[in-house]
Amino acid sequence: MISAAVYKTLDTEERQLWHSHVFEVKSGMLIMPGPNGLPTGVWEEAETKEMEQVVGLYGKTYHFWQVDRGDKLPLGPAQLMMSFTNPEQFPHFKEVVGDRDRRYGVSYEQKREKRKGIEEPDIHPDADSVWKGGSEDENKRQ
Repeated sequence: MISAAVYKTLDTEERQLWHSHVFEVKSGMLIMPGPNGLPTGVWEEAETKEMEQVVGLYGKTYHFWQVDRGDKLPLGPAQLMMSFTNPEQFPHFKEVVGDRDRRYGVSYEQKREKRKGIEEPDIHPDADSVWKGGSEDENKRQ
């Protein structure tokens, strides 16, 4: 992840490969799994404070192993991944993130509530490009 200041120094083509984190943070989808033995309230406070910084960062992620396809090992080229930027892009949000919540013992709903006060930065118009153009098939692959 990089700061908005560094992001702005990238050329237009490069900036289009990066995604924002506003939706991930504000929705409660993005978590930092807590260390064992630390009281939940202490970790929640630290995580929320950290999310105040993450919300303004840009990310670029390549996946080498598409485990969602059931591949037994990393096959094919690395895939550039983008993040969701609004709930309409993730129709099974409650189901998928709810399953994650059960596995990690967290609640996106509680995180969303705690993060309501996190200020949303302006998102550079070149970020999240996958959601702003291209064919529907291209957007689904991302």
